[in-house]
Amino acid sequence: MRIDGRKANELRPLRFKRNFTKQAPGSVLVSSGKTTVLCTCTIDQSVPPFLLGKGKGWLSAEYSMLPGSTGNRKSRDRSGKVDGRSVEIQRLIGRSLRAIINLEKLGERTLWIDCDVLDADGGTRTASINGAFVALVDALRSLEKKHSNKPLAPIHEILKDSIAAISMGIVDDKVLLDLCYEEDSGAEVDSNLVMTGSGKFIEIQASGEESVFDQKQLDSMLKLGKQAIGEIKLEQMKALGSNWPLD
Repeated sequence: MRIDGRKANELRPLRFKRNFTKQAPGSVLVSSGKTTVLCTCTIDQSVPPFLLGKGKGWLSAEYSMLPGSTGNRKSRDRSGKVDGRSVEIQRLIGRSLRAIINLEKLGERTLWIDCDVLDADGGTRTASINGAFVALVDALRSLEKKHSNKPLAPIHEILKDSIAAISMGIVDDKVLLDLCYEEDSGAEVDSNLVMTGSGKFIEIQASGEESVFDQKQLDSMLKLGKQAIGEIKLEQMKALGSNWPLD
């Protein structure tokens, strides 16, 4: 029996609360079990210097854990210094979301994704990706309604697919889905999966923590992960309702 009574293949309760803040055109409070992340998407009508004049947009992501998000206070990043873990995660979020965006259709705009962890109980990077996609859709819908001298393609042309992410791991020789912190901290193998809603892989992360794993265990983790991606997509669709941009 798992710590919270779930089955090995069972997701933690997943919820999306849209329009959580008033200023950002896309803002979502996503909770996955006891993990809670505020995801916002804001839009700049400009691009980084390396893209000027190319008619192409960009997406960048930042990730941080607030001081009270963990049992021991997490120090804030100061003077532009970001710890290595945060850099790794925000790069993952950025490249994952760019994989499902047609940047040429976006025009010379930059989408800024900010993911701030309020409560951390494992799976903060995967919760961030899941919430960021919902915030991204709302921000693009908001942009559709505004008059701009820059042309904007329809949202179904900008977004090539949806995206979702989930963690898996091996704990006490058992393959488990969606690990909480206590499970994750004691896992022999830790894995994260990022996929499109149509079932294509974006990123597979798997590493042995003072242990090894075989092909059968890897296949089991991927099988659980792929099933969960479909379940997460359904929750994203439910949260967005009529704002869902894809067929």
